[in-house]
Amino acid sequence: MQRIDSHQHFWIYDKVKDAWITDDMKIIQRSLLPKDLHPVLQENGINGCVAVQASQSEEETNFLLQLSKENDFIKGVVGWVDLKSETVENRLIHFSKEKKLKGFRHILQGEDVEAYLSNKQFLNGISLLDKYGFTYDILVYHHQLKLVDNFVKSFPYQRFVIDHLAKPDIKNHAIGDWEKEIKQIAKNENVSCKISGMVTEADWQNWKEKDFSPYIDIVVENFGIDRLLFGSDWPVCLLGITYQKWISVLEKYFAGFSSTEKEKFFSGNAEKFYGL
Repeated sequence: MQRIDSHQHFWIYDKVKDAWITDDMKIIQRSLLPKDLHPVLQENGINGCVAVQASQSEEETNFLLQLSKENDFIKGVVGWVDLKSETVENRLIHFSKEKKLKGFRHILQGEDVEAYLSNKQFLNGISLLDKYGFTYDILVYHHQLKLVDNFVKSFPYQRFVIDHLAKPDIKNHAIGDWEKEIKQIAKNENVSCKISGMVTEADWQNWKEKDFSPYIDIVVENFGIDRLLFGSDWPVCLLGITYQKWISVLEKYFAGFSSTEKEKFFSGNAEKFYGL
């Protein structure tokens, strides 16, 4: 069975640019590149991956695109472009020539999300993405998710994906408000969801596999198997889990699903969503 990791990152570590990598994250406080990931993918039977931006610049986009040209296993790139720019359409035309550039993302979780999602220039940028075949990854925390529903409703033909289940508070086993909002978002058929990044929202050192199941249950029930994507969030996941162990958690969860359903989750949905 083909397997595609829909969400991972690369960076050349810089203490200023990567200030979010704090001293309690020593394991990832270093440069992490394709040479570090490729053997891990091979060991775990992963055929390819999608590299996702981790900083807000076109330099980041070009960096990931160059890595994708040098490494065939990088099947797609989710980059960054200034969607608020007056010249955004020219930049989208420029980037549309890059075959491996599949979409864009902004680290919304660090913004005033309400203001950002109502910004006219940003909304104009979003309105142009589908014209050039680009997707959009939505990165927010669980408490910001309620602001996303009206936003995605405004663009019914745009392909959106929620990163990391919108980061529910797994550490404190809180589900209620997140479940309410995720159910509402899932009603929008143009929105998919990545099952990724869960361990870093749990207790890094003391999580148990059963901590994840209630959250996965909810996204499976509401998004359905056709709109869920497997992702590792490597190397950030290393803060609390090995790549192999994360694969094992998901293999156990989906063990009772049909081979067709498993193929969709582990590869087919990512291939379809990103046009890999």
